[in-house]
Amino acid sequence: MTKSFLQTQDWLDFQKHIGRKTWRFDDGKIKANIIQHDLPFGKNYLYIPHGPEVCFGEIQSGLKNEVDNFLKYLKDLGRKNKSIFVKMEPLEDVAMEVIYRKNLKKSKKSIQPTKTVLVDLNIPEEVLLSKMHHKTRYNIHLAEKKGLKPEEKEDVKEFWKLLEKTAKNDNFSTHNHEYYEKLMEFFSTDKELKTKMVFEMSGDKAVAGAVLLTYGDTVYYLHGAMDRDYKSWMAPYLMHWEIMKWAKAQGYHYYDFWGIDAKRWPGVTRFKLGFGGHETEYPGSFDLPISKIWYLIYKISRKIF
Repeated sequence: MTKSFLQTQDWLDFQKHIGRKTWRFDDGKIKANIIQHDLPFGKNYLYIPHGPEVCFGEIQSGLKNEVDNFLKYLKDLGRKNKSIFVKMEPLEDVAMEVIYRKNLKKSKKSIQPTKTVLVDLNIPEEVLLSKMHHKTRYNIHLAEKKGLKPEEKEDVKEFWKLLEKTAKNDNFSTHNHEYYEKLMEFFSTDKELKTKMVFEMSGDKAVAGAVLLTYGDTVYYLHGAMDRDYKSWMAPYLMHWEIMKWAKAQGYHYYDFWGIDAKRWPGVTRFKLGFGGHETEYPGSFDLPISKIWYLIYKISRKIF
């Protein structure tokens, strides 16, 4: 199975659905979803999320040649599409080690989070609770006393209302409303990837919400929001506990909180770590320059703006 949902055909099709150019490299030994991201002045870069995947078991000999062929493909594709660079964000250190020697540049700009929190659901519920921070357990019980109830419903409008409030208070950017509509609609049909929207309700009022994605043995927490007027009710704590119990009951093995960063999001990071999961770190972001002049201009502009 593909290691990341970002490297599935379903995700590539979704990127095409929202208007991006996409390509798939797969010679049986190296695999990569490639997505074009536009930049100002008619420029763009090519992006490989959670990839490439290097299938070492399929490479009997000539790893150097396989890597060289892959990079030549990327360079030719980049030149053809007038791309400034190719950005890769692999999941495994060993995959990056064999490619990093080929004139790639370590980048400070990552698209996907470089760290996440993964909760192992293959243990009894009481053990899951015992692994949580004592304040997390306390807040779960506090929310239960408020009479909050979980509800699954596809209500993008309601989620967007919560998200706008959360983004404004926590100072982070979001996709536009249309993106969430397309995300929920696209994966509502019979696909390997499936989305699910859940809310924590007080009567008929949503006080917290989450967009989940399931793939393989894992449930991913992609997007979340809450009503700040009900902050003291601790609804997100109960919401995630309810999600974990549901995922466990459905036979999923892991719950991925999808991104932490102590410097950029200290509060969110403390919140996610409080659920007792394992902190996982990825190799980071690497750029393969296609146009050296434009790549230099791009890096300078990022420092200025």
